[in-house]
Amino acid sequence: MSAADPTAAGEWRVLHGWGRTAPSRARVVRPRTAAEVAQALSAAPSDRGAIARGAGRSYGDPAQNAGGTVIDTTSLRGVHELDARCGLVSVGAGTTLAELLRYLLPHDLTLSVLPGTRHVTVAGAIAADVHGKNHLRDGSFVRHVASLTLCTPTGEVLEVSHEHEPELLLATAGGMGLTGVITRVTLRTCALRTPWVAADIDRTADLEQALALMDGQRNHRYAIAWVDLCGRDGAWGRAVVTRCDDLPAEGSASSGPPPGTPRPRHTPHDPRSSQLAAKPLLSIPAGMPGWMLRPASVRAFNAWHWRSAPQRERGRLLDMRAHLFPLDAVGSWNRLYGAAGLMQYQFVVPHGQVRTLRTAAEHLRRQRLPVYLATIKRFGEASGGPLSFPLPGWTLAMDIPADAPGLHAALDELDELVAQAGGRVYLAKDVRLRPQTLAAMYPQLARFQELRARVDPRGAMRSDMARRLGLCAKDTVSAKGTP
Repeated sequence: MSAADPTAAGEWRVLHGWGRTAPSRARVVRPRTAAEVAQALSAAPSDRGAIARGAGRSYGDPAQNAGGTVIDTTSLRGVHELDARCGLVSVGAGTTLAELLRYLLPHDLTLSVLPGTRHVTVAGAIAADVHGKNHLRDGSFVRHVASLTLCTPTGEVLEVSHEHEPELLLATAGGMGLTGVITRVTLRTCALRTPWVAADIDRTADLEQALALMDGQRNHRYAIAWVDLCGRDGAWGRAVVTRCDDLPAEGSASSGPPPGTPRPRHTPHDPRSSQLAAKPLLSIPAGMPGWMLRPASVRAFNAWHWRSAPQRERGRLLDMRAHLFPLDAVGSWNRLYGAAGLMQYQFVVPHGQVRTLRTAAEHLRRQRLPVYLATIKRFGEASGGPLSFPLPGWTLAMDIPADAPGLHAALDELDELVAQAGGRVYLAKDVRLRPQTLAAMYPQLARFQELRARVDPRGAMRSDMARRLGLCAKDTVSAKGTP
């Protein structure tokens, strides 16, 4: 490597996930090309390995590598090619969804699957096989991946698709970066007539009513239930259920906005065309003290949020940004939790196990653990990836302060409850799962290991998560990392 090669030296940095827990120190390199990615992989010490990192939006530790190499892929960004007629777009793996949306919207295109934030990279969305509020209908992210370029630790550069190396594609989707480094991706886009949706909104007095409404939703594209799990007495479990559809084409029948409601239009020259990629309304500064976010303040906000929702409304116009990415309106919102950070515990259970959601929530309530944010969604068919999170059923996500007393023990008990119900936790959100629990939750783990061994026989792809879960063939690095 030349002295000017950004992979030659790198910079030792302390890294953490979006939850700001479990920091570790690694040598970070920033390749500018796919060839430099291959060089970075070959230069990584064999006993410490390497892992890719994008925008750092995983809550836990999958994009950290204590004492080893972390390959920052954010220089591999930009749109390479758009075939608007076929709806295909080819981008660098480090491109964020916000950047891609900003490019696609003037062409009246968007992505079929968008997670709860636009600030993940395309490669990160694949590594976590992210899902949106429309999983029941549109599946997870990998369903809409036409192909990707994967650089493996053996020096191979593989073109992977649903037709060529489909098993490797599915192992990479949800594989948390352990099959290699993605450098380029081609995605299938979908048409966007307007950046607005028609929403049916119901305010419920308890969790049971919310679950019944979610269970009955078959015809809406997007659906989510916000649930108050921080309230006291009769306020606990109240919810706001929002089910949405894209606005129909002009002139078609609609059960949405009432007659005479002005229809927002979207054109390449309309400033609203950038709604889905708009900047946050405000940002939380560094050093925000954790005491500013406490159960009392959360209960007050939840009471306001619940009362401000309509008891029952049909066809309300919502801009897609507010519906799909509500937390993106506040930049660096994770700082509200203070230096200790937060844990998001998200799990899924199969159809027929919906009672597990209530049992899990009540368990945390009995332990007096503060759940500051909770949402429920339904999932459709699984992608087929051995470590992909979604399976047909129900998912509950809960944000909890990481320093809450008794949190780890309580979540260990929830792990057992979820595993016994045939469910699993989301690895992109996890920072504390145990190896034996992983095997119980992901029955195709051995299949993943076999596929990974084919492209990485030396086990060079390493991460803090992989070590913690026993996914590394060799493990000689301390938990905090050494230069």
